[in-house]
Amino acid sequence: MEVCRSKMEVQMNKHKLIRNRGASILVLLIVLSLCLFSCETVQPVADVATQIGVMSGKIDEQEAGNIKKTVDSLSKTFEDITPEQEYYLGRSVAANILSQYKPYDNQQLTHYLNLIGKACSLVSTRPETFGGYHVLALDSDEINAFAAPGGLIFLTKGLLRCCKTEDEIAAVIAHEIAHVQFKHGLQAIRQERVTHFLTAILEEALQDQLRDNKELTDLFEGSIKDITTTLITNGYSQSQEFRADQGAMVILGKLGYSQGALISVLQSMRQRFTPDKHDFNKTHPKPESRIAEISKSYSVSGLYTINSARQKRFLEQAKNNL
Repeated sequence: MEVCRSKMEVQMNKHKLIRNRGASILVLLIVLSLCLFSCETVQPVADVATQIGVMSGKIDEQEAGNIKKTVDSLSKTFEDITPEQEYYLGRSVAANILSQYKPYDNQQLTHYLNLIGKACSLVSTRPETFGGYHVLALDSDEINAFAAPGGLIFLTKGLLRCCKTEDEIAAVIAHEIAHVQFKHGLQAIRQERVTHFLTAILEEALQDQLRDNKELTDLFEGSIKDITTTLITNGYSQSQEFRADQGAMVILGKLGYSQGALISVLQSMRQRFTPDKHDFNKTHPKPESRIAEISKSYSVSGLYTINSARQKRFLEQAKNNL
């Protein structure tokens, strides 16, 4: 009798294992459709997939309902984020940055950087954001820069000291503005949410059980803090950095700044490269890789004619504020 009961329990556990794995696979397939297609496509796919799962006995009605709710939560992360929402997301990122870096309290320098930033933003493909563009220097010798969603841009003193002309400061700011115009920060947030989601689903397959939908949804709600840390630690992807360089070259050309200035500042950064140091070499592709990528589209070098009026402004700032 006990032997029969044990066999029955084994069969029931095996059946439950198959069902839960089936549910996890269904969700993964639905997520794949979301990544490949669009928000409009994923819900019909979820409906059909769960119906097939119920009919085949892989999942029951309750599990089907949980899957639909979970997929609905995920699909919302792919919906367009409003400019106002982007602004508040950017503020969260900025708060995280300022918890790790001290602002450089220098009104003259801040005013100067924001004049350049305003000029760059006006000729970009996204001249306005909900809260406007703002550039702030950070009191750090680290060579780095950050662009938060919505137009909040941070440049370290270490990076500014790599710049030998106003054109080069404009090149650095234009690069960060390009990240904002291409919405790279929002893309990173979405990617992080999907990563959290897929990790949770894979854990379900290993643990042979489906969590309640609320637990999965909570993962998304807590991901904003995680992604701000990710941006500071890892930076944007290589392809995003290359695209931001292309965007910066367009901005510089429209403003009359030398496009060779971006090459020049990258060369300066390469000379200051320090292995294993947490700065641009941790958050950006190597300068030589970026220069090579730029050279595919532009025949420019780090040598360029320096405008005397701009250089006078720059030298005044460098002498008194850097």
